[in-house]
Amino acid sequence: MAGIPHDHYEPKSNGEKWLHTRLPIVGLIYDTLMLPTPRNLNWMWIWGIVLVFTLVLQIVTGIVLVMHYVPHVDMAFASVEHIMRDVNGGHMIRYFHQNGASLFFVAVYAHIFRSLYYGSYKAPREVTWIIGMLMYLLMMGTAFMGYVLPWGQMSFHGTAVITGLFGAIPFIGEGVQTWLLGASAVGQPALNRFFSLHYLLPFILLGLTIVHIWAFHTTGNNNPTGVEVRRTSKEDAEKDTLPFWPYFVIKDLFALAVILAVFMAIVGFMPNYLGHPDNYIPANPLATPAHIVPEWYFLPFYAILRAFDGEVWLVIFTQWITFGIIDAKFFGVLAMFGAIVVMALAPWLDTSTVRSGRYRPMFKYWFWLLVVDFFVLMWAGAMPAEGIYPYIALVGSVYWFAYFLVILPLLGVIEKPLTPPATIEDDYNAHYAPKSDSAPVANPAE
Repeated sequence: MAGIPHDHYEPKSNGEKWLHTRLPIVGLIYDTLMLPTPRNLNWMWIWGIVLVFTLVLQIVTGIVLVMHYVPHVDMAFASVEHIMRDVNGGHMIRYFHQNGASLFFVAVYAHIFRSLYYGSYKAPREVTWIIGMLMYLLMMGTAFMGYVLPWGQMSFHGTAVITGLFGAIPFIGEGVQTWLLGASAVGQPALNRFFSLHYLLPFILLGLTIVHIWAFHTTGNNNPTGVEVRRTSKEDAEKDTLPFWPYFVIKDLFALAVILAVFMAIVGFMPNYLGHPDNYIPANPLATPAHIVPEWYFLPFYAILRAFDGEVWLVIFTQWITFGIIDAKFFGVLAMFGAIVVMALAPWLDTSTVRSGRYRPMFKYWFWLLVVDFFVLMWAGAMPAEGIYPYIALVGSVYWFAYFLVILPLLGVIEKPLTPPATIEDDYNAHYAPKSDSAPVANPAE
């Protein structure tokens, strides 16, 4: 696909020409800042800059924390306390890092659901979507390994539970679990592995971020209408777009400032609100917490994992036809990872010819039900696996899979969408352009 017509960087001075022929970094920065961006983007398009800022924040604060952290089972917890009490500004650095993970996932979930609503995963942006899903998985792995490092009660026993899931894989599970832990149980080898990977993965995530940005620089940005920027001529493209600088940079920076004001209030006044009390107790292999739960951003998928127990008929039937190879525990693991896989397959499961949910009346109801379902699963994942909570989690899990595997494909066949505007320019003029001063004035005598 041809790029959006626009002016590219042209070096003027001899120094600029010399550098451009050897390392076109200035041209790359210029083309990034001056990228033609659909002029009708709304406030849901501000999460990209929040994610980039938070990634940089996590890397910088993480580097500082590593200078004082000791990855040893006998000293890890004490080294975290040393950071909190003795290192100059250490408590704030740790609180920035700790709550930065939550900000990261708030932004990524808003980013994902915005993309699902406006169809940003559809052609020609399938590769961009898949890269984004890989980044999300990498975020989850990095966050889990970081949660292990304080070596508190929840860190230790949560590690045992999560790594135990890999032990449910038929035939090779025990070997995979031992390879992950470096031993037969959670201990020093596991802490070494998770510390090393937690430090490494953010830099891989940074590389994928650059690829992700590069991908939509090639295809162009999506917008609320789902209508593509006209590529017939530079003049038409300019009617549909504005340069990323200064228009959208200023807009993104304003939104970032508002979000950081809330973030700073949380860090300053309630930094431990999202933490679990048991993780402020040193790890003790002989005392298991009454209720082991992961961090809040894992809870929806944790609920799906627990929903498919041995009493669910689908699990019983699967276990019967596989002669016990797929038991309830392994089925739950497959369901948890499958919930992410079906989301990654959205570009091929959504059969509608209209991209944006703004013009899909039936789709809106099912989508917002999916958002509610996500929060219900989050709540159910935090509850004990007893009473009515497993049934609520099961209903929520069924809807999650039904939305992607059944509802999306069917809506493309049975839904009658509205007609989107012909161009981005038309949509912008309808919503944002000021009314012309030259409009005819009614004659009061008539």
